[in-house]
Amino acid sequence: MRFMMIVKASKESEAGVMPSQKLLEDMGKFNQEMINAGVMLDGAGLQSSSKGARVRIGKDEKAKRTVIDGPFAEIKELIAGYWVIQVKSKEEAIEWAMRSPSPHPGHECEIEIRQFFEEEDFAAADVAGPKS
Repeated sequence: MRFMMIVKASKESEAGVMPSQKLLEDMGKFNQEMINAGVMLDGAGLQSSSKGARVRIGKDEKAKRTVIDGPFAEIKELIAGYWVIQVKSKEEAIEWAMRSPSPHPGHECEIEIRQFFEEEDFAAADVAGPKS
């Protein structure tokens, strides 16, 4: 099972404040631990939303697309970084998230855990639609 562990943004990460050397070292050790355990597939920190954009798409296929440049106001809804891991269960993903250094030392923060859809999920859901 693949999971994404999503690190929520903070006022500091959105302001472009770089992590401390200690946090970079602690995260490096944690990442290496996940690599050594064979669970880490990918991971990265993200630049602030001021360097990003959103594309808003209307309700139908021919709907107008609108570009919205960052920064975005709702910091608690933004992502500062992520890991993609492959583990046996959601419980194991939670265990890894619990071992993470605090992404925002001195501040409350969250790591959200979301499971990826896999090919077999779509086959089981019969996404081809009703048979005629």
